[in-house]
Amino acid sequence: MSNIVDFYKEQFAEKGFIPDTENDTYCGIGSTWKFSDEIGGGYFWIYSVKDLFSIRIHDFFFHKDTIMEFSWPECLSIDQYESVSGEELSPYRRLEAGSIKSFIGGYKPYKVLIHKKIPVRSIGIEIMPAYYEDCLKKRYPGEYASPQEAFASVGQTMNFPEMSKLLKQVKDYRGEGIAASLFYEGKVAEAIALTVEWNKRNLERQEVERRLSAKDIEELKTITLFLNDHYAQDVTIEELTKIACMGATKLQSTFKQYNDCTITEYIQQRRMSQAEHLLAHTDLNIGQVAKTVGYTKASRFAELFRKSTGILPAEYRKMAQK
Repeated sequence: MSNIVDFYKEQFAEKGFIPDTENDTYCGIGSTWKFSDEIGGGYFWIYSVKDLFSIRIHDFFFHKDTIMEFSWPECLSIDQYESVSGEELSPYRRLEAGSIKSFIGGYKPYKVLIHKKIPVRSIGIEIMPAYYEDCLKKRYPGEYASPQEAFASVGQTMNFPEMSKLLKQVKDYRGEGIAASLFYEGKVAEAIALTVEWNKRNLERQEVERRLSAKDIEELKTITLFLNDHYAQDVTIEELTKIACMGATKLQSTFKQYNDCTITEYIQQRRMSQAEHLLAHTDLNIGQVAKTVGYTKASRFAELFRKSTGILPAEYRKMAQK
């Protein structure tokens, strides 16, 4: 593919985006696409350098729940959502605002369910093989190692503040001409460097963690199923250790290995998913929703809900029920 924009022109024309040449909201060296009013609203901005890389900013919403599927070209992608409500479907995983998410394109279709009315606001960098396999290999012939494994290891994590800071800088940038081109080129190289370093630290952590035994896995499956049924209750670590027949330290470390998140994060994810449903499909007030999913204080619930989706509960309900 000579230019990733060609791919987007085809994909987004099918999904209701049309060129918006008069929009000056974003950096002028990129191109902006507007979402068809019949399907939703908002914009998609992209800056691309031939077959090397692209920078993407999303800020759009759908009028109704929508499943989108893309047959992505081979690439390495790193993104962060400022607000989102939806789930990846291959494999299933809830999208969370604030998290850094990687994607390896070119192997299987990417399928995602986006919930209606809630804006998808995100910033991402997409790097093509011509850059990470050809250019970098020529530039560093004796040191080069493909960053593909490093990008794959990121998955979806809240523990990547360096990348979060970089993507915010990219989103806020409004330069022009050669200065803008050099800025984006530098940020792409920096994103690769940060990802490789993140993976190195991650591997070092994994080396010191004990491998899970078959018995540990069985107990962790039990704990996970228990939390699926009791996420709205005040479940204590002491109670979970009795169920799992593990000490607190071992339970917390092995649970994170097994589920790729802490026990607290897992409970909060379950609570937020149910809260989204209640806000969109019931007339319960915010305090009642908070209590239903396990929070005694509506203010604490609102704080965590905003952290998860990027939007306050009342705003979410207004958008979802509009």
